[in-house]
Amino acid sequence: MLGGSPTQPAAGRGPLNSEPFSQENYHHPAAGWGAARSVAKVLARTHEPVEGPRALLTMNHERTGFDCPGCAWPDATNGLHLDICENGIKHVTWEMTPKRTDRAFFAAHTVSELAGWDDYSLEDQGRLTEPMRYDAATDKYVPISWTEAFEIVGDAMQSLTNPDQAAFYTSGRLGNEPTFLYQLWAREFGTNNLPDCSNMCHEASGRAMTAAIGSGKGTVDLDDWEHAEAIFVVGVNAASNAPRMLTSLAEAYRRGAQIVHINPLVESASRNTIVPHEIMSMATFHPTRTGTMNIQPRIAGDMALMRGVAKATIEASATNPRAIDREFIERHTQGFEAYVALCAETTWAELERISGVSERVMRRLAGVYEKSSRTIISWCLGITQQEHGVDTVREIMNLLLLRGNIGREGAGPCPIRGHSNVQGNRTCGIDHRPKPAFLDRLAAACGIDPPREFGLDTVATIEAMHRGAVTVFIGMGGNFVMAAPDTRFTFEAMRNCDLTVQVSTKLNRSHLVHGKAALILPCIGRTEKDEQRGGVQATSVEDSMSMVHLSRGMKRPAARTLRSEVAIIAGMAAASLPATATPWQHYVDDYDNIRDKMAEVLDGFEDFNRRVRTKFGFRIRQPARELVFLTDSGAAEFSHAPLNDDVPAAGYLTLGTMRSHDQWNTTIYSNDDRYRGVKNLRTLVFMNERDMSERGLTNFDFVDITSFAKDGSTRQVYGYRAIAYDIPAGNAAGYMPELNVLCPIGDFSAQSDQPLMKHLKVRIVASTTMKQDPAGQTIR
Repeated sequence: MLGGSPTQPAAGRGPLNSEPFSQENYHHPAAGWGAARSVAKVLARTHEPVEGPRALLTMNHERTGFDCPGCAWPDATNGLHLDICENGIKHVTWEMTPKRTDRAFFAAHTVSELAGWDDYSLEDQGRLTEPMRYDAATDKYVPISWTEAFEIVGDAMQSLTNPDQAAFYTSGRLGNEPTFLYQLWAREFGTNNLPDCSNMCHEASGRAMTAAIGSGKGTVDLDDWEHAEAIFVVGVNAASNAPRMLTSLAEAYRRGAQIVHINPLVESASRNTIVPHEIMSMATFHPTRTGTMNIQPRIAGDMALMRGVAKATIEASATNPRAIDREFIERHTQGFEAYVALCAETTWAELERISGVSERVMRRLAGVYEKSSRTIISWCLGITQQEHGVDTVREIMNLLLLRGNIGREGAGPCPIRGHSNVQGNRTCGIDHRPKPAFLDRLAAACGIDPPREFGLDTVATIEAMHRGAVTVFIGMGGNFVMAAPDTRFTFEAMRNCDLTVQVSTKLNRSHLVHGKAALILPCIGRTEKDEQRGGVQATSVEDSMSMVHLSRGMKRPAARTLRSEVAIIAGMAAASLPATATPWQHYVDDYDNIRDKMAEVLDGFEDFNRRVRTKFGFRIRQPARELVFLTDSGAAEFSHAPLNDDVPAAGYLTLGTMRSHDQWNTTIYSNDDRYRGVKNLRTLVFMNERDMSERGLTNFDFVDITSFAKDGSTRQVYGYRAIAYDIPAGNAAGYMPELNVLCPIGDFSAQSDQPLMKHLKVRIVASTTMKQDPAGQTIR
């Protein structure tokens, strides 16, 4: 839905569309009994009294369990037997639903009708059960066999005049083995068009860290979190984005660590928590603090904040030589003196104005940093989905380098990844800009001649589909049309394709916004057994701290007609490459065969089959952790980027999109957002109370929101509710995917090519199209 009634998320259906909405500030601990009650409701809703609890005891369990399909936070290695969270349980039970979206369902509903349903109701129909083909004559999906589906893909691919007319999209839940096969198929076919969700999320992190330390991944592991004396959590809503982080934050507080949360909104995870598996704390309602300091910069003010902390730290070194680590800087870095000069030239007035944070607070944060001998700085999309996300991550790296907080226990950079295997996707070859060394190894090991030209990322793929340059789109998981920016433009682009193929577990919007021909190919879920000729198979995943381990499903698949992602990829590849010498069926029969090939191609995967079966798996070597910096200079590099003035002009606001607590990426579990006190409302915008007053708005007034693109075009949503919230003046926030419509396709970072989901220039005014009658009913 691209606007409309706040009490009804879309035409047709909604999870709570007849109930009133409300919002009040949330003052309870994160997790705790609120999470426990939520989990109880979820388990009751699944009607799985045996398999549901069994899954909870199996999820994230070393050696015998399956990996949580939610976030990429590492699994505990300290003997914790219930390493789960509320959101993980939602993901798993959502997948385990007894409901089925089968041929009878599709026979009863046209695509045009389903397009009027909201996204919750689409997924709530249950698990997909067999391959389906869109029939334009009836406007319905009809069942076909797997053989017919693969033939349709093969015919479409072989009819292309150029391999670059195809795009191969990956969401972050695809395991390492199918990921490797997927990129092998694309490159044997002849293209590097491998867009992925990372193009919209952490591309800035990878590019910044590669430039700074020669590696696109963080250097810390979970053990480092247990030894850090200070932890900065930047642009992260931990309670919703990585709930198991709460355990690490609570443990850090108990041992005396300083925990600083830096975010425009003060989130519940920054205050306190009751970790549900800590029985005594639950019984006595005794929360543990998860933060010692909250700082609220303006949106896109983080770079100036980090430079202010660095400036204060450098100034302190004039009287306290130990404020910076000169030995580390001299031995392992380059560009320090130029950075010192840059900090000296930057005035405090400029830093305060751009960051929205006072000099006093920046100096206080610098004091925390100077007193800590081991500091971790973690960050998420609040940093990366900005115009200058790369420069901001580079500034974080500068700050870490000043005190030698790399290659030291309890210290280092730690990007918080979202989807459970998004980092593994990139490791295993999903990269539209592959390195020559990787392609050389792939060619030697697999006997193919991979293309050397860079392919298309997510934004470029959408633009290419829109103009007809890409005509076949294949999506491995996710809900692409809702995750992408500029919703209307993306819809038009998808409908312009000759063929769209979606490999999925449940019905979603991307099945209804499709090409002239369209296929839905249903796959087994991560909780389900994957049986092939060689027996029950396991796939591996890589968490956000580079640990690789196996995941084994434990439940019977939702339907006998489902296939694994490996089998589906291999079937499409064989059909589209009639002269292939790649042994696709050999790989399907036993995934050990895939891992053997991966061991030949991927750095750090040597002896893969043995190492991944060891206790807790293995960690991919991080050279920068060992003070080996694979940069051109061989040293860690200070950056010297100028500050960018992103303070909005008078009358404008900077808007950032975000998730609610009761959603995971584009999957909406309800219209509630418990930690922000919202009930039954998603079409809202959080605003500073002063900004609301200046616009003559009171709480829950209808507003219209207009975004302004760099090219002068505008996009609008109507009839949203304004809610006063603790957010800096000049800033606003609302939920994705609804507000993705405001993000112009051409407004992406020149540094990372990421869409600016958290850096939108908007105007918010009292609605001219919506009003409320005395009975409280919405009227257009």
